[in-house]
Amino acid sequence: MQNILIIGYNNRNIACSARRAGYNVCSIDAFRFLDLQECAYASALLERSAGPKLIELDVSKIKAQMVAFGLEFDAIVPGSWTEMFDHNFFSCHVLASSPDNKQKASNKKYLSKRLEVLSIPHPNCYSPDEIDAIQYPVIVKPVFGTSGLFNKVAKDKQELLSVLENLSSIYHRRLDLEFMAETVVIQDFLEGIPSSVYLLSTKKEALSVAVNEQLIGIPWLSRLPFSYCGNITPFRTEYAEEMETLAEELVLDFKLLGSNGVDFLVTETGPIVLEINPRFPGSFDTVEKAMNINLFEAHVDCFKGELPEKSEAKRFAARGIIYSGRELFIDRQLLDVILREKGADIPPQGTIVRPDWFLTSLFSCTSTREDAIISLEKRAKRIKTFIECKTKICSA
Repeated sequence: MQNILIIGYNNRNIACSARRAGYNVCSIDAFRFLDLQECAYASALLERSAGPKLIELDVSKIKAQMVAFGLEFDAIVPGSWTEMFDHNFFSCHVLASSPDNKQKASNKKYLSKRLEVLSIPHPNCYSPDEIDAIQYPVIVKPVFGTSGLFNKVAKDKQELLSVLENLSSIYHRRLDLEFMAETVVIQDFLEGIPSSVYLLSTKKEALSVAVNEQLIGIPWLSRLPFSYCGNITPFRTEYAEEMETLAEELVLDFKLLGSNGVDFLVTETGPIVLEINPRFPGSFDTVEKAMNINLFEAHVDCFKGELPEKSEAKRFAARGIIYSGRELFIDRQLLDVILREKGADIPPQGTIVRPDWFLTSLFSCTSTREDAIISLEKRAKRIKTFIECKTKICSA
């Protein structure tokens, strides 16, 4: 197997890992970041839909893009936000879990019911059509994951109705509780430390590779309170072993293959499961850097029935995702500032970045968690200070 096609929302980390593993990589994603283009033999843009839903692939366009690459692909690898990817449309092998299993694992409502059956701790889950029975505060999320961009907290019924009304406008519909019951989930809002487990799994076994701390709604990275802002690997917690055991039980129960992630909230009473990411999780970069492992090669090996040996973290690796606070035009000056920080997910010159959207990623590898955070914050501040100064000069 040599020629690989990756299809997803942002393929940079997967494509570069595959390139390091010696594969010839093509990519179809929504950004075509500069560092992805450096790793890939060729790349093309994936059209994306606005709103809190997963990518719906235009199969005919994807096939035309594949032909344009001029390669015979040995395998397709779905990336982020492609849980609806139908393997049957393509003749080559697809290195992913079955679409049915991925959709079940991605669906927060289905997951909640399954967690109840398995007696695994999780937040109470409500439906908008039982609004009078809800205990507050609650958090409202799209049924399928969107990196926390549309998550909202409601402290009472009035706030909940307002949140549902706003989500309805994103779906371009009037408030219809029956429709919202199919598209959003309402959960108890709990306090704790957001975290995750990165797993590799075959048909018979699962291995927890790393436990990670999640950076959620970090003010110096994003102004959105529940946006996913990156990871720190490893996450040192007394509950690590319990989290690994629960995560392994879940991926085997859902019959997931290859790379997957399980999100937790570590509360005062222990870990509770929030959701499953049946795909390459966002912690991909920090796990690779902290554990000194090539996760793409390990993912491929899972489909041969092989798992790597369990290992320990060699260092603390942190990723911080900077979101734009306003609409930004990536000119040469801003691009140079981003390049100086030696991060990843580098937007091409001429790109327009929408407000509250991904701008770039920064990395730090240090001997302590504290040093990793300090490094990220300093570098993020330099980029944001440049943007603020440039904006003031332009508006003066």
